[in-house]
Amino acid sequence: MALKTFVKIGNVNNLSDARYCAGMYVDLMGFSLEENDEYFVSPATYKEITDWLSGLEYAAEFRVSHPENILETLMDYEGITYIQIEEPAHIQMLYNSGYQLILKQTVHSNDDLEKLNTIVSSFGEHGIILLLESENGFQVDETTWKGVKNLAASCEVLLGFGFDAGNVETLVAQTGVKGINMKGGHEIKPGIKDFDELAEILEALEIED
Repeated sequence: MALKTFVKIGNVNNLSDARYCAGMYVDLMGFSLEENDEYFVSPATYKEITDWLSGLEYAAEFRVSHPENILETLMDYEGITYIQIEEPAHIQMLYNSGYQLILKQTVHSNDDLEKLNTIVSSFGEHGIILLLESENGFQVDETTWKGVKNLAASCEVLLGFGFDAGNVETLVAQTGVKGINMKGGHEIKPGIKDFDELAEILEALEIED
């Protein structure tokens, strides 16, 4: 089995999410490695989770950490191939680190999408991925999708908003994005997780045997 598009799952902090998503053949699994983040995964927990998994890659997710601290942190986490950051200024300091880079940006309006064109102009040639997320209340429209499509023409884009099980395949095709980003979350209690929304989208993307 496989999925029709590239899928990243972020904020993974428990084995239930990890095993389910790995079983659905997601491509990339992200773990928050900043200690003050509510989804922080310690080296021991990361190892416990990833020891159960195979066939996918792992991303280290950071919000504000300095690149020197990021690289020091990664010494305690084996198997990471991607670094996700939110500060554009950190790209240059991490570019030759040996990791593939993902820049996460939160958009609040269509104007924000337009402004990103100046940032991503060289992303394509350097293999940097742009991850787009939005705040609640951002009303998407045709202009939004045109803006996403323009960005996807310059670099690989992961879309983190505006889709559901009914429209995800169409949106990926229309905008030309590399794929989508979804988020894991806390277990209700150990071993028990509500997968409804996540499962609906992943099932919609399954390639039938």
